[in-house]
Amino acid sequence: MPAFYEHDGKGFLATGLTRGPWDPGAQHAGPPAALLGREFDRLPEAEDFQVCRITFEILRPIPIGPVEVEARIVRPGRRVQMLEAELRVDGEVLVMARAWRLRTAPVELPAEAVAIPPGPALPSDPGPAAFFATGESEGYHTAMEVRFAAGAFVEIGPATAWLRMRHPLVAGEEPTPLQRTLIAADVGNGISAAVDFSRFVFVNVDLTVQLERLPQGEWVCVDAVTLPRERGNATAESVLGDEQGRLGRALQTLLVAAR
Repeated sequence: MPAFYEHDGKGFLATGLTRGPWDPGAQHAGPPAALLGREFDRLPEAEDFQVCRITFEILRPIPIGPVEVEARIVRPGRRVQMLEAELRVDGEVLVMARAWRLRTAPVELPAEAVAIPPGPALPSDPGPAAFFATGESEGYHTAMEVRFAAGAFVEIGPATAWLRMRHPLVAGEEPTPLQRTLIAADVGNGISAAVDFSRFVFVNVDLTVQLERLPQGEWVCVDAVTLPRERGNATAESVLGDEQGRLGRALQTLLVAAR
């Protein structure tokens, strides 16, 4: 089965499924974020901790081609650990990530305190999900199944979309819950565009994801709004969820400019 990435010696080869909307030769930020999340999943003691916050700093566009990733624990601890990871191309760091993970242990709390806030229902009918007119027949938009509960890629304003991976992140591997979340969390600005895609760019320079829990199942919901300002900046805020309800939230800092 095709995948977003294939093993390539000591690194990975990005396939056309990673292609984003801004440049036909550049990746959407979701797959690289998930690939760095994969490295966090593989660090020692991962089964005893939950990643609760990750911030990705996107230093440059990421070309579709070979990439190398590396993660490490920079602040060890019995209950709290800080992680760092990098994605590099030809030795240059293009994405930096920093994460907090917390040890999981049972805590007796009132039922009302741990109740999961409900979220939008997963539409039973896929319906149309027309993507921006990029002229590309393959990319992130074809590699992800998308069902809109409100709004659309080509509509202006807030939107709610459910996303599911059609393909593995890495060839031959089953995606983890963290990877499924991160590959979807970066779509907030794309689904809730506040300005016309044909006239403006609204690309994010970072992505922060806070997780109260990890998703169950394959679907991740992104309930998003984009808030632009006249000086050319914006934020995109998203509430993340699964079929049980809220998972956490995502925040993006955007550059807005005329094409």
